[in-house]
Amino acid sequence: MLTEPGPEPRSAMSWYLVVTLVVFVIGAVYVGGVFYSRWHSNRVIQVEAADAERQHDSKVFDAMGGDRFDILGFYANPAIINQGDSTTLCYSVSNAKSVTLEPQSNAVWPAFERCVSVTPKKTTTYTLTATDAAGNTKTKTAEVDVK
Repeated sequence: MLTEPGPEPRSAMSWYLVVTLVVFVIGAVYVGGVFYSRWHSNRVIQVEAADAERQHDSKVFDAMGGDRFDILGFYANPAIINQGDSTTLCYSVSNAKSVTLEPQSNAVWPAFERCVSVTPKKTTTYTLTATDAAGNTKTKTAEVDVK
């Protein structure tokens, strides 16, 4: 009876290639996993940072008047001066289209916070008028006492 020849045994070189390929695939999967886990961790940190920034921005937006039209502040610093001295009028408005200051002083415009220098000759009450896009107005006053 003739026996059929069996498959030839693999040579040492072919075993070496198979083992090398397996090691390479395992190494590639490991390195890929490391890169993915680092990317994922960084992505989580970015999402959390963006969420914290949105919350902070929302708080700042609300503190700056949010969507409401308002004069947030108007004051003189110092409020009492000697004749010939200057003082600073500071104002803060939210969602105003225009701002006027009476009696007329330096140019003023809508701003979250702005200060202008004035040198009144006598005790003066300044009136700040803010107007929004719809034409609504709000006013506040600040007095500068001249001694």
